[in-house]
Amino acid sequence: MSGGRAIRRAIAALRAGRPVLIESERPLAILAVETATPELLEILDSEGKAPLLISGERAAALALANLREAADPAQPVLIERASWLDAEAAQALADPGRDLDRGPIGPLHPIPSNCAESAKAGLALARLAGLLPALWLVETAGAIAQVSADEIASERRAPHVEIVSRARLPLEDLPRTQIVAFRASDDGQEHVALLIGAFAGKPPLVRLHSECLTGDVFGSLKCDCGPQLKEALRIIGTAGGGVLLYLRQEGRGIGLANKLRAYALQDRGLDTVEANRRLGFADDERDYAHAAAMLRALGVHEVQLLTNNPAKVTGLEAAGIKVVERVPHHMPANPHNADYLATKRRKSGHLG
Repeated sequence: MSGGRAIRRAIAALRAGRPVLIESERPLAILAVETATPELLEILDSEGKAPLLISGERAAALALANLREAADPAQPVLIERASWLDAEAAQALADPGRDLDRGPIGPLHPIPSNCAESAKAGLALARLAGLLPALWLVETAGAIAQVSADEIASERRAPHVEIVSRARLPLEDLPRTQIVAFRASDDGQEHVALLIGAFAGKPPLVRLHSECLTGDVFGSLKCDCGPQLKEALRIIGTAGGGVLLYLRQEGRGIGLANKLRAYALQDRGLDTVEANRRLGFADDERDYAHAAAMLRALGVHEVQLLTNNPAKVTGLEAAGIKVVERVPHHMPANPHNADYLATKRRKSGHLG
């Protein structure tokens, strides 16, 4: 089985609450806390000894990062199984939405891990599946899907995309436009490109837009995504042509359900970066390897990039696409997103 097919099968298994074997020098079998049933956990761990694997960011949110075994937020953390740590308690530990409504959990005892490579691969797989970064480590015999840690790392570094369909897409007030659908090799996600007008002979104006259901479709005022999308299309159209990539990276790469969890935490006073970290993710989980692969498939190797986010410039260039110019893309704030935009400038390096 190819690396991409193995990853997609493993993602489906995790989402369905089934165990997955991560093959490496030190293999391990993982079971997602969020989707596993108590009954299956009991079958796979009849003695109640399965440790819990969480991300370093989540360990920091649980105040474990001051302990020697969990000192590095970038490293996965293993927690020793205790008699009280059943499926329900693990759900409460994994879900930060419960952090502010309960007393302390524990005591929690981080334990040394000799399978860091497999653990990182397992947490990466959970993120690709849109799940919280919390996994039971169970007996390998019960796994119904398997994928190697090397395959996960390789596909994440340099995913491939294939063009699966394309068609004309008339859009109001825009030049002739074509929509192109791509399928990614690693997680099977479908991304699209809008090819607007004509741009032959020069690096096209390009916008990388991460999917935002709440902003793009429902017009949420909590972010600036909807206005950004509309204004980017207008700017590209006015320039005579260019490319807009619509990337399936909801919630800065953490998925729709987790983004809504982050929204709930923001309602409790956390900012967007603090909310992501409390969930157990990095500030921004996006990478732009898919975007670079899509541009190459379209024959584009140099771009003028419409963005205020320097990480998009460095991400594209790291993936082999030359950014000849950064074109600013400013949106006015509203009372609901002013703090969000200020946080992006202050903590995420976005330009004003």
